Amino acid sequence: MHADLSRLTHRPERHYSGVVAQQGRVQLDADANEQTAIQLFQARTLAADLIGRHGGPSDANGFKIDLKGSSGTLDDLIIGGGRYYVDGILLDATRPQPGEAVSAAGAAGEERSEQGEAGEHDAEAAAEPDAPPATWTYWDQPDGFRDPERPEDRLPSEFPYLAYLKVWERLVTAAEDPALREVALGSALPDTAARTKVVWQVLPLPGTALGLEGDNPPVSEIRKAFDTWAQQQSAPRSRLAARSERPDHADDDPCLVRPDARYRGPENQLYRVEVHDGGDAKTATFKWSRENGSVTFPVDELDGTWVELATLGGDDKLDLNVGDRVEFVDTAATSRGEALPLLRVEELDLPGRRVRLSDEPAGGAGRRPELHPYLRRWDHREGGARQTVRRGGRDGRLRHGALPVEEGGWLPLEDGVEVYFAAGGSYRTGDYWLIPARTATGSVEWPTDAARRPLLRHPAGIAVHFAPLAWVHGEQTVPDLRLAFRPLAADIPAADDAAVAAEEQARDEETYGETGEPGGLGTQGGPAAPPASRSQTTAAAEAAVDRADGAADGGPGEAGGVG
Repeated sequence: MHADLSRLTHRPERHYSGVVAQQGRVQLDADANEQTAIQLFQARTLAADLIGRHGGPSDANGFKIDLKGSSGTLDDLIIGGGRYYVDGILLDATRPQPGEAVSAAGAAGEERSEQGEAGEHDAEAAAEPDAPPATWTYWDQPDGFRDPERPEDRLPSEFPYLAYLKVWERLVTAAEDPALREVALGSALPDTAARTKVVWQVLPLPGTALGLEGDNPPVSEIRKAFDTWAQQQSAPRSRLAARSERPDHADDDPCLVRPDARYRGPENQLYRVEVHDGGDAKTATFKWSRENGSVTFPVDELDGTWVELATLGGDDKLDLNVGDRVEFVDTAATSRGEALPLLRVEELDLPGRRVRLSDEPAGGAGRRPELHPYLRRWDHREGGARQTVRRGGRDGRLRHGALPVEEGGWLPLEDGVEVYFAAGGSYRTGDYWLIPARTATGSVEWPTDAARRPLLRHPAGIAVHFAPLAWVHGEQTVPDLRLAFRPLAADIPAADDAAVAAEEQARDEETYGETGEPGGLGTQGGPAAPPASRSQTTAAAEAAVDRADGAADGGPGEAGGVG
């Protein structure tokens, strides 16, 4: 989460069940966020334990997939409405319908002739837009942002392929959703709380990627092959460690912190190290921010390389300067998880709230104002006192504006903070680690072993979840791979348990008699059926009675029946 946080303290392995506020104490954002995280973890764990890895309610099961093909247009998938759970995370595919606007003819106090009213109604009917569809599709799903002009976004042209769900969470701030800002606080004050959003995307997976033979393998084999693929995609394959060492320039400002401090920054920070370009160590890059990547600037207008911003920041710590690296993104680029090139701030126009970037934004970002484009500042630079260069390593030149990953050695960030990438890692765009740095201790908060050696940790996110939906292998042939569960609630019985038990006992006595034999017959009447248990349901007791009657009458298959 690119939020302005002090730190994240939720640790599921510690088994905390709640946060207890104490009187007279300072209230921290970390405490409130941990309480939310605990409740969310408990709720999703419970849902996953009861439902399984994925499933939907039988009476409102969502994400039913139907193929909509046409010879003149691109293939499309219809996504049925309803709810579905993936690893305990609730998803809703119900498409909201727009409200009804007040018509111009509804103005009170106007006297219109019948002819005039008819003309107005005709004009309104002609001006009304077409009603939106009742369901989502592959091309217009809310967080998919699929582009028909991109061949990689189109559905596979060859069958079969699997339609599946990709689920993850991301942060939304007022820079992306202006409705989160309380305008009564004034434009000079910062925004308040941010939001986390569940993102779901219906995507295709070619059948060849699953290693299945034939066009229509059994459903059990499809699910098993997909589970194996999903585990490979979601398993973390990179590790990082962090530490603080006394930097070379520690004596430049001896009055700021203790002389023996290893972290020499003048303020508490939450460093974020995030993978930019994914891949192995040869191709992967990373970026870092001392503010958890939370410094953003909403874009009002884009004109080539000139960008007009809604604000240039609140102070000299949260503003833009020439040489800063920025990421130009919008809602579509963020939801797609794209790694767009990081741009350099070349020039500032303070009166006009404009900045000139080193290049035009890539990927179409900023061209659609409804997608709320914004700049995100990162704090690494190429050259200068704060350049990230491995000791004795390469010259640290940037690739696409980001720093190359170098494994097996400590990489300094700034003010004594260093990171270490473990060898043999495989990196995914968006994976990140958080490193709190504190002036009170002159160090960073990072787990260590008994010898005080930093421990290697997997990324804190992004956690991605998957679920299969349908196996598509032609028109009108879309086998459903979803799972369903029934509600636990049932009808209340007409009588209490004691009355039901008494009725079953009376029925047993009437059927077997005091001798325990069917119809009061002795051994000559056939084998005695066992008396019905009181725990049997009414249907089971009636079935036992029928079997006993059949035995007494010498029915087929009953030994010792009456001749």
